[in-house]
Amino acid sequence: MTNLSAGKGDRTIARPRIYATLLVLIGLGYAAPGLWLAVLGGSPYYVAAGLLAVAAGAMLWRGRSIGVWTYVALLALTLVWALAESGVDGWALMPRLLGPALFGLWMALPLFRRKVEHGDRPAWLAAGLSVTALLLIAAGLRPARLPEPGPVGPIRPVTAVLAADPAAADWPNYGNDPGNARFSPLTQINRETVSDLKPAWTFRLGLATGKTLIGVEVTPLKIGDGMYLCTGKNDLIRLDPETGRQVWRFEAHNDLAGLYASNCRGIAYYRSPTLAPTAPCAERILTATTDGRLLAVDTKDGLPCRDFGNNGQLDVKKGMGPIIPGYFSITSPPQIIGGKAVIGGNIADGQSTDEPSAVIRGYDAQTGAFAWAWDIGRPGIHTEPSEGQFYARGMPNSWAPMAADPKLGLVYVPTGNATPDFFGGHRTPAMDQYASSIVALDGATGSVRWSFQTTHHDLWDYDVASPPTLLDVQTPRGMVPAVLQGTKRGELFLLDRRTGRPLAAVEERAVPVSTVPGERSSPTQPFSVGLPNFAGPEPAEARMWGLTPFDQLWCRIKFRQADYRGTMTPIQLARPTVTFPGYLGGHEWGGVSVDRRRGIVLVNSNRVANYNRLLTRAEADRLGVRPFGNGEAGFVGREVAQQGTPYAADIRPFLSPLGVPCTQPPFGMLSAIDMKTRKLLWSRPFGTGRDSGPVGIASGIPLEMGVPNIGGSLVTDAGLTFIGATQDAYLRAIDTTTGRELWRARLPAGGQATPMTYWSAASGRQFVVIAAGGHGGIMSKTGDYIVAYALPRRSTGQ
Repeated sequence: MTNLSAGKGDRTIARPRIYATLLVLIGLGYAAPGLWLAVLGGSPYYVAAGLLAVAAGAMLWRGRSIGVWTYVALLALTLVWALAESGVDGWALMPRLLGPALFGLWMALPLFRRKVEHGDRPAWLAAGLSVTALLLIAAGLRPARLPEPGPVGPIRPVTAVLAADPAAADWPNYGNDPGNARFSPLTQINRETVSDLKPAWTFRLGLATGKTLIGVEVTPLKIGDGMYLCTGKNDLIRLDPETGRQVWRFEAHNDLAGLYASNCRGIAYYRSPTLAPTAPCAERILTATTDGRLLAVDTKDGLPCRDFGNNGQLDVKKGMGPIIPGYFSITSPPQIIGGKAVIGGNIADGQSTDEPSAVIRGYDAQTGAFAWAWDIGRPGIHTEPSEGQFYARGMPNSWAPMAADPKLGLVYVPTGNATPDFFGGHRTPAMDQYASSIVALDGATGSVRWSFQTTHHDLWDYDVASPPTLLDVQTPRGMVPAVLQGTKRGELFLLDRRTGRPLAAVEERAVPVSTVPGERSSPTQPFSVGLPNFAGPEPAEARMWGLTPFDQLWCRIKFRQADYRGTMTPIQLARPTVTFPGYLGGHEWGGVSVDRRRGIVLVNSNRVANYNRLLTRAEADRLGVRPFGNGEAGFVGREVAQQGTPYAADIRPFLSPLGVPCTQPPFGMLSAIDMKTRKLLWSRPFGTGRDSGPVGIASGIPLEMGVPNIGGSLVTDAGLTFIGATQDAYLRAIDTTTGRELWRARLPAGGQATPMTYWSAASGRQFVVIAAGGHGGIMSKTGDYIVAYALPRRSTGQ
């Protein structure tokens, strides 16, 4: 520093010019874009704060205490503004207050005060305001208030559970039961013992790297003395459930051409009612592959079932017409009902109006013989197309797991929208009738029993991604068989699973309509008002977020530049549109789980927006936007061609320049609904910031902020919920009745899968297993692990 005369006798001071320069630069960084925001109709705070910072910096350059007083005014203004916009919400206050508070504390340092004439009093005032700001942030970061622990009811010993139902030792379906409740009656791991859980074994899938991302999202099955699972390439593996040792491996030899990612979320088990128990393939595993085949192998040795199709496999692309590699795949398990394996299919998003059919089909689970087809474009026709004919193209697909009710003979199919996703001016009434719906099909014939639409004329990619969940609920008419369907909108629809009639109130409400030439959007949409909504607070400028004031300001400007007229604002052409929730949901393919004994539904959800815009065909051509093909892979999260319509689309998550969501935390929630009252039992932010941060760099911050999550939960009769799913790599045990975290274990990669549990007679222990493979969509750590946890033998009394 240079010593200059302060104009007071012979006293000289070294003025805080570095500090002053930083304040001026920060002030300009506030004021210039802040003026832009104000012109757009946004908050004037940034202009005012920027000018105060510049003025404070200019005065401090000269060593004048008025500069400190000016900064005090800036701090006071910031505190009032931040509290008015955010209340005492620590994560919302952090980007608003942390930086100004640290600069205010700097003023209390002796080195600073010696460089400012008569600056002691305002410097201490600035420090006091700064401490106040930091205390407000800390107060706002306190953990969510959760119910006090209460009794979970008597816990039956596992011996009694298994005596009453020996099948309780296993996990024979993707959701344990065909209705996807993901509930287990096992109780050895409970509130008192869960803290003793330790890793029991780890199995590596050994996935090769290449152009296609190989996902690890499987929920294994456990039947008898075998555990069965699929890899992202549809290889099938049997493990010893006690040790994790591989017993056999069947290689599917998938063709991965054109696939950005290849996943297998689950498999199906089938026991033949006609074959002798010792006959080959009397018990078999079925999987549907990402290259369009249905495979069947023997549970004993992993050999193909020769009585099924052509030596254990079927080509299910038959009758679908031309398929560009990567445009059709199957990622969810077949659903078994009445001796038939029912499959859907995943169709590439946003490419063309002429994409392959998304026909739903049933095949004989023993022979592979075609049983029926539900082809939306051929109503009433359940046969395969004749030679030279094809299933209707461009129709809604069903890629998520299905559910089945064997007693009613119904299979419940969640559907997407007709291709492409973000423009529907070309869609026929048939394309719209069953889109973004839950459809109950007769498991014997494939005919429609009933359907319920969750989004009319879907223009938001609000395909129903969550598996339907079957449960029984109390009504004034007594217990009623129900189906609970989550959606990306954050809605939960509760329907009578016999008729499709709502059991919780549903209202048609007016929503914004499209002004895009050639489009026709629905003026109303269904809203579930009889159950809690999990979309989260609607976006607003004041709820824009960032890690710093500067990327928060950027997000506020972007929000003001976009069209957002409330939920269900349709994508526009002239300006970007904020879509909330975005295509992550709401509810994703993890779905919900049900504590069948206590009548509690566990729900994990997301609160992340999209920033979307339609592109004219001329603009798309200039940008080189075209449907993918010729071996290249498609990916949602950038421009999509929508060939066959007047418009392409630019579809992206709404992120700041630092790669964090522009909507403020929490980004993910874990909640519970008491189905007796239909009210929230508890709700809490879900996941820490440990493995996320700016530009994809892990922050290491273990604070609970609520992070994006993909995957589902498992509930046990002991009152525990196990769930991975979050961006941070943990498996957690949650008290189902209170939401309190009782245990967590660090996973070797993100747990973007749904855990399962089973009993091993070899050691007399209950195991909990989860696949840890990560997920690029939420930037969690990738891997190829299956991890099992159990109590030490000494803790079980064995």
